[in-house]
Amino acid sequence: MLIPGAGSTPWYWHRVVPLLEAAGHGTVAVDLPCDDDRAGFAEYADTVVAAVGDRPDLILVAQSMGAFTAPLVCARVPVRLMVLVAPMTPSPGESAGDWWANTGQGEAMREQAERDGIDPADLDDVAVLFLHDVPPDLAAESAREVRRQSGTPFEQPWPLAAWPDVPTRFLLCRQDRLFPAPFQRRLARERLGLVPDEIDGGHLPALSRPAELADRLLAYAAGGNTAS
Repeated sequence: MLIPGAGSTPWYWHRVVPLLEAAGHGTVAVDLPCDDDRAGFAEYADTVVAAVGDRPDLILVAQSMGAFTAPLVCARVPVRLMVLVAPMTPSPGESAGDWWANTGQGEAMREQAERDGIDPADLDDVAVLFLHDVPPDLAAESAREVRRQSGTPFEQPWPLAAWPDVPTRFLLCRQDRLFPAPFQRRLARERLGLVPDEIDGGHLPALSRPAELADRLLAYAAGGNTAS
């Protein structure tokens, strides 16, 4: 089960799905109701659970803000493994709106931009922040696949009292300009007690590095460790 990030559609996963299916895995790229102002994380979880149906041996893969939804699904259906990719990792009672200030994301993003020689003001440009390593044709196509992200989920406290008791892998992206690698290493340690795995690329590896991402997911599915 492939859960997209904010304002995204199943298209985000279209380069990864064939690679997973060629290796013998069934896949479902979930279409979340991100542009519906009546829908919050509870409804997002409902959507994923409905898509799961009676499928066994479930692996949840959650991109970015999908990390708020995936644990809610784990509380409702049996999940073998949860994989967080460039995740926005919540804490109990924390809203997605409060997450940014609580984690220090803005300061971490600006500091990383300065280390990389990027004017932080340029990060207001989607091409600079998100698409810098995405092939130009896909970057152009992505503009047609972005949907409006409702603010409703950002207003609601994350409802779980604790992280679910499900094996979890945290995969950060080393050139992620939104959630820089040092920031993610700290959050993985502080919030989940994990040492993250790492992959090259920006915030959208399913578009920029689908083969590398698929290889990681297949290794996780096989129960093996991958080199960071």
